[in-house]
Amino acid sequence: MENYYGIGIMSGTSLDGLDLAYCMFSNSDGKWSFSIEIAETIPYSDSWREKLLTLHMASPAEIENADLALGEYIGLKVRDFMKNNRLKADFVASHGHTVLHKPEEKLTLQIGDGKRIAGHCGIPVVNDFRSSDVAMGGQGAPLVPIGDRFLFAEFEYCLNLGGIANISFEDDGNRIAFDISPANMVLNHLAAQANKPYDDKGAMAAKGELVQEMLEQLEGLPYYKMTGPRSLGREWVEEHIFPLLNDYRNHSIPDLLATFSEHIALRLAAVLNRKGSRMLVTGGGAYNEHLISRMKHHCDVDIILPEKKIIDYKEAMVFAFLGLLRLKKINNVLGSVTGAPEDHCAGVIFRSGK
Repeated sequence: MENYYGIGIMSGTSLDGLDLAYCMFSNSDGKWSFSIEIAETIPYSDSWREKLLTLHMASPAEIENADLALGEYIGLKVRDFMKNNRLKADFVASHGHTVLHKPEEKLTLQIGDGKRIAGHCGIPVVNDFRSSDVAMGGQGAPLVPIGDRFLFAEFEYCLNLGGIANISFEDDGNRIAFDISPANMVLNHLAAQANKPYDDKGAMAAKGELVQEMLEQLEGLPYYKMTGPRSLGREWVEEHIFPLLNDYRNHSIPDLLATFSEHIALRLAAVLNRKGSRMLVTGGGAYNEHLISRMKHHCDVDIILPEKKIIDYKEAMVFAFLGLLRLKKINNVLGSVTGAPEDHCAGVIFRSGK
């Protein structure tokens, strides 16, 4: 049995902070297993959060500077993480932070310069996992489903409730995955209008009433009529969701939260077709008790909430796995998921020279 130790890094669209997960992977007779040994989230400062929130509107020079600065920041945080916990890792894999994602224009950009990270860590760093897939005509997303296939095969469905809600499952031997709808990106946006970083346990939404006309408009958005590989980004949310919410600003924040939570649950129910199946739920939205209750109401599946480490750090762990596969030159992107013409091995490797 071979064991590999790596650090996965995730910076998601919900802007909670930087997730670091020190993971061990084993391969026995072609079967992969994992454990998340140590993990932590480093919250973004207000200045970093504001910068990342508006960076997609910045000039090329500002984006380049942010790329270098975030790489420096991540590198220092990983170095401290390793030192403070006395960790020995074989590699680091960083998703980076998405600034732009327009696969229909063959554009995607994740910042967090890999050379800067490698310079501070002293071990190989893998990043830039999406751009090659987009160049091939794929969506560049989602990438986590290869981890679902190899590390969570006991579940019929794997649902991640992050900034975007996405799902993956097997269908006739192919892994299928796509973004279902926005999730925490919108819920946190609404909570911020009530001076809260998020709706804790969905408590505000639980007090709200449905705005039926708004719900019908959400359900009628053209994205939800699409089939095949598809993905969402902040640009789509800002163009299609935020203006719609603004049209209903005369309603209370709890009402808007309740309505959007219902929308997420209905969108999920629309894609599930295996009654009685087991569905693993991870991501920050797994702690939203109101949202989970609405999902249970609409969806005829067994919803499984795993241990806290997996809820919080599954994506960071899977990016460590993607980095390991890249270093071993094993395909880590599934064409059946992204829409690329074939499975392939993605990611750019940086070495520190130390």
